[in-house]
Amino acid sequence: MTPPSKSSAPRTLPDLLQGGDPAQPAIVVPGGPTLTYEQLADRVENLAGRLHKAGVEPGALVSMVLGNNIAFVETFLALTRVGAQAGPLNPAYTTDEFVSFIEDARASVAILDPETGAAWEATRSLGVPSLGVTTGDAGVRLERDGVLVPENGGVEQPDPGSTALFLHTSGTTSRPKGVPLTHANIVASAQNMVRTYDLGPEDASMTVMPLFHVHGLIGVVLSTLASGGRIVLPPRFSASTFWPQAQGEGATWYSGSPTIHQILLARADDDQAPRGAFRFIRSCSAALSPSVLEQVEARFEAPLVEAYGMTEGAHQIASNPLPPGERRASSVGLQTGVEVAVMDERGVLLPATTNGEVVIRGPNVTHGYRDNPEANASSFSDGWFRTGDQGFIADDGYVSLTGRIKEIINRGGEKIAPLEVDAALMRHGAVAEAITFGVPDAKYGEDIHAAVVLRSEVSPDELQRFAAEHLAAFKVPKVIHLVDELPRTATGKVQRRHVAAKFADA
Repeated sequence: MTPPSKSSAPRTLPDLLQGGDPAQPAIVVPGGPTLTYEQLADRVENLAGRLHKAGVEPGALVSMVLGNNIAFVETFLALTRVGAQAGPLNPAYTTDEFVSFIEDARASVAILDPETGAAWEATRSLGVPSLGVTTGDAGVRLERDGVLVPENGGVEQPDPGSTALFLHTSGTTSRPKGVPLTHANIVASAQNMVRTYDLGPEDASMTVMPLFHVHGLIGVVLSTLASGGRIVLPPRFSASTFWPQAQGEGATWYSGSPTIHQILLARADDDQAPRGAFRFIRSCSAALSPSVLEQVEARFEAPLVEAYGMTEGAHQIASNPLPPGERRASSVGLQTGVEVAVMDERGVLLPATTNGEVVIRGPNVTHGYRDNPEANASSFSDGWFRTGDQGFIADDGYVSLTGRIKEIINRGGEKIAPLEVDAALMRHGAVAEAITFGVPDAKYGEDIHAAVVLRSEVSPDELQRFAAEHLAAFKVPKVIHLVDELPRTATGKVQRRHVAAKFADA
């Protein structure tokens, strides 16, 4: 079997495995196996041949339903080695959700864990051929109709311009759209991550985000492989085992959503969390409160850098720099190998400090949504991709986001950014989380409500008075709902529209 050629400049995803020292660990499972770069590369080559034997052709879209484990990494890389399109899905989906996503993707094959009964039921109902995957001592065991798929000959090298990953947008403001990302898109993004955080062979990333999303897959796993470092891969995020695993395997950094940082922070003293254990901590997938940033840095004694990413950009777009650079609260930092600008509704680029729609372009950006000409027409303007995020860029290049354009509240002609109100409420010591949204109003067109999760007792009236000390009167929420939890996606994003639908009539 012909392995990818060794090159100082990787062009496809399998090439990333050629950059690490063959004898050094690539993946470490706490309490489980360790794979060196050489072992991982050999296992990927072997599995690629068996996938081809099982009928996976270049260009085929293959739905993947696997957990956070070695089998996921091997299978994903082997699919991309064949030249197929990997379409990872959340194992927690219901049968109806699997049917919807697999059907929308037009998957020709599905690769499933034997434990995901809902996924098997969905593929049977759709008539999609399925392959079973389990982890064996010598690599992934691939079964078709209960029979092991034998080894096979070599496969052709994939084209860097071919689609390697097919994902759906998170759907926080509308129906999910299909996003194809090429080898070139993903390799560019992984290398941007390496440069931004000066990642190297001595680094070890602690994986806490799901691998079926760009944050965990590209932002952690593939960027680590691109750096020659090692991936610490527990089967799931567990706050109770996080610190023993991180310390035991010598993790130097982790990347998570603000929710994960808050969970670790709340338990830090009880868990006897160490200080100064990480070279840095990264936050992405949702807006980070300045108060959480300050508390995390003070307790864990490590720089917390907030970053900005999205599926259509193959994850990272901007990030606050590591020391000695400035980590600016309420900013997602500087562009990271991606051009970032701000545009008005007519497609005119705006000067620094002017609020508008954030637009991006670069080798990491998708070429367009699949089979969605209407979305593509509205999302691309003169070579720039419209992110749907509102924000501005300071004179020194720091990017600040003020909210999703579709979530901006229009109260009697006054435009209110929900993120600003969220941040004001979060400054109160009793507030653990806050999410602001607009509701229909006969007088103003829209008015402001907020849902708040508390860490200690406080009344809605008290929170309104507190907000009024930090916001103009027209920005203070008319109603504050006290809730036990906020609805989120699997990657920690708050479903603002779902919160609005739940509480607007309360």
